[in-house]
Amino acid sequence: MTDDKPMSDFSMKRTECPKCGAVWINGIHVWRGTGNMTNNSEVDIAGLVCNTLGDDTCINPSRGLSGGDTWAKRLEELEKREGEIDR
Repeated sequence: MTDDKPMSDFSMKRTECPKCGAVWINGIHVWRGTGNMTNNSEVDIAGLVCNTLGDDTCINPSRGLSGGDTWAKRLEELEKREGEIDR
């Protein structure tokens, strides 16, 4: 007996940056370890990694863009929280 049901056209493409190991699934950046897919995550990883350590092998389409998360912003937030704890 043959199965006449049509095959699904679902496919998944996984792309990994050769520079830092960041992963895109079907063109969407996925945070390694958490699997989170958030708005602006490409800009965040650009600010945290790609803009500082990236080179021509970096595949992040947002490399070079400003905005998003940066180490300076994270330090500022930690210092703010430290000040709140000290009070």
